[in-house]
Parts: sequence; structure tokens; C-alpha cells
Amino acid sequence: MTTVAQILQSKPNRNVHCVPPTATVLDAVKQMAEHRIGALLVVEDEKIVGIVTERDYARKVVLKGRSSDVTPVRDIMTSPVMYVSPGHTNEQCMALMTENRLRHLPVMEQDRLVGLLSIGDLVKDIISEQKFIIEQLEHYIRGERA
Repeated sequence: MTTVAQILQSKPNRNVHCVPPTATVLDAVKQMAEHRIGALLVVEDEKIVGIVTERDYARKVVLKGRSSDVTPVRDIMTSPVMYVSPGHTNEQCMALMTENRLRHLPVMEQDRLVGLLSIGDLVKDIISEQKFIIEQLEHYIRGERA
């Protein structure tokens, strides 16, 4: 099983993008579009106070007729935020995401943000792991040494 630390190391882009709770939703959406990401952590005084996602925007701004250029992120963010540590496994993260209907998990190590996992990161890792196992089984069946 792969750990969160290993998954983070394999990510080509490890930047975690953040926004303050006072930022407007429009600014947050622009930042997500610019970086081609679906979520931003909401940080105040170096502490994660929430997460804002494209889904939050669609459900809490667009569908409610709010104006994204005056609505602060704090009004639509999801809080509190669940997180994992670098020692968690891909299976533990997938279970947490599935049970809680999450698409993003911050990674914290000793109260310090060290990364952000998406459901896509986990799916990619699990598929890679399964592909490796299948290849090993095929070699075994054919009597080949790996």
C-alpha cells in the first residue's frame, strides 16, 4: 500500500493554493481557474479554517443568486476541514473521502500543511498499484522472473 507521503512525492506539482476567508468568491474562482484546480484551502493566521471548492461556488453562490464579487469566501467555505497525515495509506484516504463525500484532503504534519490530495491523485495511485500487481501475476503465471 502506498502512503500519502509517497503519493505527494510523485505529484509533479506540489503547490497548495490558499486564500484568506476575507477574499471574495470571485477572486477565489479566478485563482482556481488560473491554476486549473478545483479547491482552495482557506487560511487565516497560518491555520486552515476551511476549504472552498467549485462545488461550493455552484451550490452556495450560483444557485442562491449571490454575487460572487461581494460574497466573502468565509460565507461559502466548508468548515471544519478533515485532513490526513503523511503516514496514512491510499486505502485509508479513499475510505475517508468516500464515507464523507470529499474530493480533497489536506495533508498535515505536526500542525504544518505539507500538501493536498485530490480524489484524482488517489485514483491514479490505486490504478498504478493494481497495474503493477496484475503485471506481477502475469509474470508468475507464465513462470517468468520479474
